[in-house]
Amino acid sequence: MPTIPGLFESAVAGSPTKEWLYFEDSIWTYEQAYERISAVAYALDQLGAGRDRRVLATARNTPDYLFTWLAAVHLGATIVAVNPASSPDELGGLIDQVRPHVVVSDAGLGDAVRDRSPDARLVLAEDLAKAPAARMAPAARPDDVAVMIPTSGTTGRSKLVMQTQRAYAMAGVGFPFWMGLDESDRLMTSLPLFHINAPAYSMLGSVAARAGLILLPRFSGSGFLDSARRYGATEFNAIGAMIEILMRQPERDDDADNPLRLCYTGPSPPKERHLAIERRFGIEIVCGYALSETPYALIWRKGTRPFETLGSLRQHPTMGEINHGRVVEDGREVGVGGVGELELKNPAVMLGYYGMPEETDRVLSDGWLRTGDVVTVNDDGTFTFVGRRKELIRRRGENLSPVEVEAALEAHPDVEEAAVIGVPSELSEEEVKAFVVLKADANVSLGELRDFAAERLAPFKVPRYLETVEELPHTPTGRIAKHELPTDRSDRESDFEPARAGGEQS
Repeated sequence: MPTIPGLFESAVAGSPTKEWLYFEDSIWTYEQAYERISAVAYALDQLGAGRDRRVLATARNTPDYLFTWLAAVHLGATIVAVNPASSPDELGGLIDQVRPHVVVSDAGLGDAVRDRSPDARLVLAEDLAKAPAARMAPAARPDDVAVMIPTSGTTGRSKLVMQTQRAYAMAGVGFPFWMGLDESDRLMTSLPLFHINAPAYSMLGSVAARAGLILLPRFSGSGFLDSARRYGATEFNAIGAMIEILMRQPERDDDADNPLRLCYTGPSPPKERHLAIERRFGIEIVCGYALSETPYALIWRKGTRPFETLGSLRQHPTMGEINHGRVVEDGREVGVGGVGELELKNPAVMLGYYGMPEETDRVLSDGWLRTGDVVTVNDDGTFTFVGRRKELIRRRGENLSPVEVEAALEAHPDVEEAAVIGVPSELSEEEVKAFVVLKADANVSLGELRDFAAERLAPFKVPRYLETVEELPHTPTGRIAKHELPTDRSDRESDFEPARAGGEQS
């Protein structure tokens, strides 16, 4: 079973002079990158990192932090890559949880880190980048905890997902197989290094395929296609609103005149929108679904186009059928047409949440991971997303998915973006509240928006409350941060009588 350093060593042995990493005006071959990784690993080792030790890094999208990430796992240490935009309190809370042996930061964050982590060795990423050449043999083992990914928690503490060398190496080998990538490709990512997508799929996927990797400092809708042209990118990964931001850029005659051929994203947009995106940019979109707790989840099988689904179970190119899934409701597995919570079991499922045994026990049982996502089982082996279990709204005896209501509102030409949540009802259960961002030239009232949604939704799904906002809060990966949306009343909110159908009572 490969490790992350093992993947890289294989690439170096087979393609030492192949150009791998592109960042701004700099290029590293596989051999040159490995020399940097080894030098940084030696420097980290001298600072006290090593097997079973933890390295926390405020991971900006730069080669300095990318080499730090790879150097830490080279040693068999655990890398905890955190959002550099975290507030001092958030950063301090993570440091208190992780108790890192080494902290890698930069001049802009050094003081805040030093104040909250007096016991850890602090080193600046720019100084690590200057580490003299040194040979450091990899010490990683497949079962080592390679990565701890901070995710949102419900107790005021982050849930730190513990993932092994095995899980990330398997994801790296799997990604080019699922996407049809080879050494002729160049994968471009602007997704953050503190998430799972960029390291597991783009970075390690490029290594497994002996392909190139283009690292962008950040996502720019106006400059994205120019970056693809500049570096010769053939594939990119998108999360959240990235593709919609691209679609909302002024249309140009040469939008499809670019080297891109593939995009990986999720969830799947509506079929008509999906095809419109492909036509405009001259690409093929492959949709999938994964989560920090396992990079082995669902994807469209090669050669299939199951629009508006999450795809089928991902499998390994050489190990065969290693990923198993089931959909469970009320303790029983449902069949085709049934709706329930998706559960997964594979060798890439997380070990658990660091220091949180109760939270771990709630989602892991006999190797099965409860994803918290509700899906429909389709007869072709695919699954369709319904919504997050914790986000489903219970209204007048019915469960409804905010995703469906958001899609109905966003179909209106004056709506830029929508978010739907459940709010307390004076009658019991919940009412549906929608937040909408209108386009700059919008000329629609909230009453007209509600009527528009009512034409597309069952009465119990139609929002009772609508509120216009300048913008919606987003996570660093582009998802709407619904926990930040207010549930109280606002003077910008309209209250409508609950919709009725037949003899339904409100």
